Formats: sequence, C-alpha cells, structure tokens
Amino acid sequence: MHSHSPGREAQPEEASPVPRADPVVHDGAMSERFRTAASGMVLVIAVAWVLYIGKGIFVPIVFSALVVYVIDGVTRLVFKVPVVGRLLPPSLGYTVSAVVIAWALAAIASLVAGSLGNISGLAPQYAASLLNTIQDIAARLGIETTPTWETLRRDLLAQVNTQRLIGSTVISVTSIVSGLIVVLLYVTFLLMERSVFATKIANISSDPQRVANVQRLIGHVNARIGTYLALKTAVSVVQGLVSWVILALLGVEFAAFWAVLIGLLNYVPYIGSVLGVALPVAFATMQFADLNHVLLVLLALAVSQFVIGFFLDPYLMANSLNLSPFVILVSLAVWSALWGIAGAFLAVPITACIALVCAEFEATRPVAVLLSRDGRV
Repeated sequence: MHSHSPGREAQPEEASPVPRADPVVHDGAMSERFRTAASGMVLVIAVAWVLYIGKGIFVPIVFSALVVYVIDGVTRLVFKVPVVGRLLPPSLGYTVSAVVIAWALAAIASLVAGSLGNISGLAPQYAASLLNTIQDIAARLGIETTPTWETLRRDLLAQVNTQRLIGSTVISVTSIVSGLIVVLLYVTFLLMERSVFATKIANISSDPQRVANVQRLIGHVNARIGTYLALKTAVSVVQGLVSWVILALLGVEFAAFWAVLIGLLNYVPYIGSVLGVALPVAFATMQFADLNHVLLVLLALAVSQFVIGFFLDPYLMANSLNLSPFVILVSLAVWSALWGIAGAFLAVPITACIALVCAEFEATRPVAVLLSRDGRV
C-alpha cells in the first residue's frame, strides 16, 4: 500500500516544448515568393509592351500561322475525296489547298466589292427610307419637331470631322491590303519550310527526352488549335447560311454579303454575335420604311444567334480548347487592347496556346488550371 508524504502533492509531468518555426527562415521564404511574383509581373508587363509596339510585325506572323493551319485542314479534306485523294500526288496537296483558299478569298473580296458598289448606287433610296424611319420613331416618341435631312445633316456634321474620317478610312484600307500581302508572303515561306520542320525539331537538342517533350507539345497544340479552327469554321458556315436564309426570306438586300460578314464575325467571341445582328439591322433600317419589318429582322437574327451560340456552338466546341468563358472574355479585352480588331480574332487561339504551354511545366501548371474550363489540363 502506497501513501504520499504529508504536505507533498503529486506534480504534473511537464509537457515537452513545441518546436517553433525559425522566423528568419519563414521571412526568407516569403521574400523569395514575393520576388518571384514581382519578377513574373515585370515579365508580363514587358512582354505586353513588346507585343503592343510590335503589333505590325507580330499580327501578320500569327495570322499566317493560322492560315497554314487552315491549309493543313483543307489538305486533309482533299485527300479524303474518293477519286481526287487517290490520284493527287502528296506534293500537290498543299498547292491545291492554297488555290482553293485563294479562290474562296477572291470570291469573298469580289462579293464585298460588288455589294459596296451597289450600296453606294442605291444610297439616295436608302437615305429616303432612313429618313422615313427616323420620322416614324420621332412621331412615336412624341417629338414635336419632325427631323429633316437638313437638320440631321447640320447636327451630324457638327460632330464629325469629315476630312479626318476620310483620311483614317484611306489609311485603314491601305493597311489591310498591305497586311494581306505580308501574310501571303509569310504563308508561302512557311509552307516551303514545312517539310523540314520535323527535322529541325528532331535536331533541336541532343537529349532525346527533351526532343520528345517538344514534339509532344507541338503535336498537342496543333491538334487543339486545328480542331478549334475546323469546328469554328463549321459553326461559322452554318451561322452564315442560316442568316442568309433569314435575310433573303425577309427581303433584305445583299443577303449574301451580310451572311459572309456574319460568318466572319462569328470568330470573335461574344462581341461578334452582337455585331452580326446590329449591322444587318442597321442596314434594314435604311432599306425598309416600316419599323415593324425592321424589328422582325432583328428578332429573327437574334433568335438564330441565340440558338447557334448557346446550343450548337457549346455542343461542338465543348472539349476543343477547354478554356473558361470568363478567361475568353478577358482575353478578348486584353488582345483587342493590344492588337485592335486583329487581336479580337486571334484572342482565343493565342490564349489556348498559352494554356497548353503552361500545362507542360510544373511551375506554370497552376496558370493552366486557372485558365481551363473544368480545372483538368
């Protein structure tokens, strides 16, 4: 039997001391992360500045690369034709594809030029119809003073510098023509060097593993971007055909021209759909004096954009790029600010390439995850 000594109580055992993190090491890790983040921000700003001041150089190069992707896709389709694909030599496949694309572009250019010329010839008729529409709207809104061309012309010309507008238009047209010529030259040389590109990649390093990683990355990018362009082109063709049927049935003149324009604008996310409705409706306002007919054109085009944009487009494009819709919207704003209208067309392919490249490296993989739609890269 055990007993405690009087006046002495059992003492609790002392807990072992908890090791504390070294504040010097913790602060050093925080400083290192801060320096890494600051360096990354400085690099992003520097790259954005270079892209902005060099857009006259970079935009034709990127466009030419996309044209080569399209030529590759057309070449694969040509070789799948039952008779032509078997008889056509492989060396002539790209030539045939380039000729087909050049013919399509020439046809579109001829359609646009002819339509603009006809619109200019019918300008007085459209002016009278537009004035009737404006007067009808003014009457419905209860405006006491009925607008006339004299008052409209006086108010508009007071806000517009005609000489500056004409000068900027001439400069824009000249820039587009020169840019197309540069893109054509780039595409020609890229196609000429395509046969030796695989050899260049194979000799890029003496490390076989590194070469294999580069080849896998390029193949992944080619597959994703090629699939995106093919599906987006298919959706744009469907959108153009549906719009042509609607405009032709409703009697809108130059329906083929507007259909081609709507199809091209479909490559621009979100904003392209809005412009694809607004521009034909603005023209219908000049053509038709009846405001109810204009509203019918607006409703029909808006419904077609909604159905194709919210059902067909997501169904076909769901797994093509795996980009978040919010990221697409932000990339559209960023690349439009850097490269203007060209940036709006190139925003999605460029962002997809950035996401694919970031996914290949452990340090930048979190960026690819944030850019993705579902978090899987």
